[in-house]
Amino acid sequence: MGHPGFNPPGKPPKLTGRTSTLTGLFFTTLTPYIEPSAEEVDEALPVLGMERGQCVCAYCGDKKSEWDHFRAILENRQPTGYITEIHKLVPACGKCNQSRGNKPWREWMISAALHSPKSRGKSDIERRMPCLEAYERWSKPIRLDYRALAGDDQWAQHLRNRDSIQEWLTNAEGLAGAIRSKVEEEARRQRSKTHRPGDANSALRNELKAK
Repeated sequence: MGHPGFNPPGKPPKLTGRTSTLTGLFFTTLTPYIEPSAEEVDEALPVLGMERGQCVCAYCGDKKSEWDHFRAILENRQPTGYITEIHKLVPACGKCNQSRGNKPWREWMISAALHSPKSRGKSDIERRMPCLEAYERWSKPIRLDYRALAGDDQWAQHLRNRDSIQEWLTNAEGLAGAIRSKVEEEARRQRSKTHRPGDANSALRNELKAK
């Protein structure tokens, strides 16, 4: 049993622990960004029940720190075709953005997910949801067929590149694990030779007595 006053820094990270992030990057890196004009932002905010200078998180009402992809860029490890533009972005706080991920916004807002508006006790969820529904109807966002635009050959190569990197990471993780086992074994061997419980306290007591 571990000591109740000790919090370990965590297990060694895995090279393959970022596989989902890598998959996402292979598609989000294709996603174009069209910066909205000031007029477009001023048009969008009232739909969300806001105005310039009073822009807050559309989900919970806390201070806005970023704009969230209201419509997901990825679903089931495939691009949805939506791009990064005003018609699929809403202001959000960091907690809501991280908590929501790619979850459908309606279900997530009233779920018990960590840092969801409901789990944080936000009382005006029912007022915010109609604004978000109105935002969905506000304007039709751009949606593209990335595969058709790339062509079968380029798209297939892009997927092969992704799979090759994932395979490389899996092989690298196996080698790293083998090396880590040797390093851990040596670390434990040296620790058992140089440290026994109580030794440090005994040495300290003897030092204090000598003074």
